[in-house]
Amino acid sequence: MKFWKKLTPEERLNRVQRALKENVDFSKDANLGYPASRLDEKVFANESLFLREMPVLNTYIANPNHIGCHTYGTSEYSFKGTQEIEREVLDMIAVDLFKAEEGAYDGYISPGGTEANVQAMWIYRNEFMKRHGAKLEEIVILASDDTHYSIPKGVNLLMLEWKKVPVDEVTRDISREDFRNTVKSALEEGKKYFIVIANMGTTMFGSVDDPVPMTEVLEEFEVPYRLHIDGAYGGFVFPFSEGENTINFTNPKISSITIDAHKMLQAPYGTGIFVCRKGLIENVLTTEAQYVEGMDLTLCGSRSGANAVAVWTILTTYGPHKWYEKISVLKMRTNWLCKQLDLLEVPYFREPEMNIVTIRSFAVPEEIAHKYNLVPQTHDEGNKWYKIVLMDHVEIEHLKDFINDLSSHKKVPVK
Repeated sequence: MKFWKKLTPEERLNRVQRALKENVDFSKDANLGYPASRLDEKVFANESLFLREMPVLNTYIANPNHIGCHTYGTSEYSFKGTQEIEREVLDMIAVDLFKAEEGAYDGYISPGGTEANVQAMWIYRNEFMKRHGAKLEEIVILASDDTHYSIPKGVNLLMLEWKKVPVDEVTRDISREDFRNTVKSALEEGKKYFIVIANMGTTMFGSVDDPVPMTEVLEEFEVPYRLHIDGAYGGFVFPFSEGENTINFTNPKISSITIDAHKMLQAPYGTGIFVCRKGLIENVLTTEAQYVEGMDLTLCGSRSGANAVAVWTILTTYGPHKWYEKISVLKMRTNWLCKQLDLLEVPYFREPEMNIVTIRSFAVPEEIAHKYNLVPQTHDEGNKWYKIVLMDHVEIEHLKDFINDLSSHKKVPVK
């Protein structure tokens, strides 16, 4: 790891304080041109030493605006200190975690994985239209039945079409033949340009799509395509698997990746990350944003620099080795749960190396599902699955209680 390092509390505090000193200080400086200020001091007082020694909270009070994309061109000079921290975060994610070449990517801290996924589709839609003269009706999104709802949301916003690729009911895999048939069907309907979304941990099942058969099929048909990886859930889990992981930028066919920091990383909600290869993000440059230095390349526009500081602080608190240990503990707890379900002969799905276990709904009485706040596949009638996510707060004792309740229902002793 070149950029992702574990730092001491003093090092973290000093780094953030130095960044804030490089930013505009709304409490001291005469900044007449910005439609912004520090957070209202009548509500968010910053007089206590406690707050000043908490780097993330101190940044929230300072209220830096990270409008734009700080890996491309110029950015608002008044927030250069915390913008640099955002670039440090992106180096940790793009280069160290997802194996991009240094300086060969663009990206930003988004308000969540939904925007990051829409950002990818927006970039590729515009690329096909600008560089290939594509018409809207000629561009299609390919994504699995299990894909996140951000994909149909983006399809609606961008006026595109989503063709669902079937998944196996048991393995949650996409077969090469089903993917080939979906591509053929799209071509027969006049589609010529393909935006493919592959999942690194679906929301309901934690399942991981293999992107290699997808790109091989598309190249058989010799059609233009872009491949985006939705790692919003699995991005901080799957890369730490025991086996070799190639779902990263070492695969030249992968153009961009989404990852959420407000899931496994436990950053504040509204913290996603989008990274893509150089030469792509300029397809959504908003030249009309003339008053913004460097203009804007993001869907959201203004966004809080404190979210970038939060991600930086978490990553540098752990470092890569401690993070690996944390994920390993969660996987061991997941293994324990799966072993108990096997003993009870309860049917479930679990993607190897992931920390989600999805149980057939008929095996879980409603009162137990409600007691433990299991998430259903659908809140409508006909729900087929309940999901358990092994997050940091889920201890073995919680799982034992759940298994005891299940075994009492089945009249089977827990071993």
